[in-house]
Amino acid sequence: MTLPRAEEPHPDLQRFLELYESLDVPSFDEVSPQEARAQFERMRAGGDPDVEVASVEDRTIDGASGEVTIRIYDPAAEDDGGDDEDRPFVLYFHGGGWVVGSIETHDHVCRKLADTTGYPVASVDYGLAPEHPFPEGLLDCYAALEWAAGSAPAFGGDPDRIALAGDSAGAALAAGTTLLARDRGGPSIAYQVLVYPGTGDVTETPAYEENDDGYFLTAEDVAWFRDHYFAHDVDEGNVYAMPRRAHDLADLPPATVVTAGFDPLRDDGAAYADRLENAGVPVTSHHYPGMIHGFFSMISPPVDLEAAHGVYERLEADLRTALE
Repeated sequence: MTLPRAEEPHPDLQRFLELYESLDVPSFDEVSPQEARAQFERMRAGGDPDVEVASVEDRTIDGASGEVTIRIYDPAAEDDGGDDEDRPFVLYFHGGGWVVGSIETHDHVCRKLADTTGYPVASVDYGLAPEHPFPEGLLDCYAALEWAAGSAPAFGGDPDRIALAGDSAGAALAAGTTLLARDRGGPSIAYQVLVYPGTGDVTETPAYEENDDGYFLTAEDVAWFRDHYFAHDVDEGNVYAMPRRAHDLADLPPATVVTAGFDPLRDDGAAYADRLENAGVPVTSHHYPGMIHGFFSMISPPVDLEAAHGVYERLEADLRTALE
């Protein structure tokens, strides 16, 4: 399925793209993964939070190859008159091509998600490639799911109403973790939120060619990320890395899939939504023709998009409809 895009990106994004181009930021393939991470952190992390939540706590769990930090955001304070009933619990996997990004770069995203939904949100600092290639990051996410199933009540979360969520590579990890949990008979997952996921071979889609350059995420970036994520060529065919390749997607939890018109991953996300629906999985799709990859995170100055804020409101409605 090919989704439409607007004639040009939203005017606010046009200004962002012009500014980004003027900064002459080195492309990913010009720097090492470590330098890319530092560059991404400078762009995305730091400063005072725009959204205050009642409680923010860091914990560590055992992951695939060491300790994994999990940051829990609880929007309900004990002294604010809230009830003691367990709420749905959201496990969030950050984007960044499996190579960059962290709980720090997505701190504002998780604060916004917790504040908008009213649910506890746990952000997972899974291992990054190339130091931790596939499947290590995925196994960290699965370990976090097992932790959530046992620990959600301690944070006011209901272990029977766990939602997995993520953006970009994090959305791919959410989809892969959901598939892995089904196949292993693992913890129950009640919902999945996939924000512009990469779930298959994006190079075979029209969106990859239409949006290969000039819209923040480029085709060269996609290739660079995958080259670092997969230590072995054979892993690129693994269904837990690329869930759209799975023969059977039946019996997976309901999903929300968010796509953007000027995103190389646009048609891949739409194709995965179609495959889920064809397998009998309820899917809610939200498409933004004038947006680019990464817009979900643009919720504070200098790039504060009304459309991005609207996504959180739609996710809140989707989660509430499915889980309450």
